[in-house]
Amino acid sequence: MTTNKENKGVTKKISPTSKETKRSKACRFCGSHRGVITKYNLYICRRCFNDHAEELGFKKYN
Repeated sequence: MTTNKENKGVTKKISPTSKETKRSKACRFCGSHRGVITKYNLYICRRCFNDHAEELGFKKYN
């Protein structure tokens, strides 16, 4: 028998290929799942980042 106290710290593990992981890593602007930048909790694909970088406070250098 297990009680709720024993299972309190256990969380459900999600595999990297599951649908739940893909849903959580979608682009905020276009909804794409490919090339999503998650650093600094941006969740923006690389194409939208190129368009909106200056609005977000990033500077483009040559």
